[in-house]
Amino acid sequence: MAGKAVEKRTGTEVDPRDEPSAEWGWHGEFPKASRVAGWFTAAVMFLMLIGNHERNTANVVLIVIGVGIIAGLLYDMKRRRTAWRS
Repeated sequence: MAGKAVEKRTGTEVDPRDEPSAEWGWHGEFPKASRVAGWFTAAVMFLMLIGNHERNTANVVLIVIGVGIIAGLLYDMKRRRTAWRS
């Protein structure tokens, strides 16, 4: 068994067993829609600060989540801008 040649796949092929959507065609992402949804979600997190909160625990959680989303979006912008250099 060790003497048999191992079949190699190219990096661009998608095995239908790994990704069932590869069988029927398109296989990709929505990068622009994901970024828009991220900015929208961050804005909603900060808009949720307006309300009748008795304690600041909810405010802290909303701010941390909103800042985390914005940090991820800014990191993505930086990564996309310098992707051609690597």
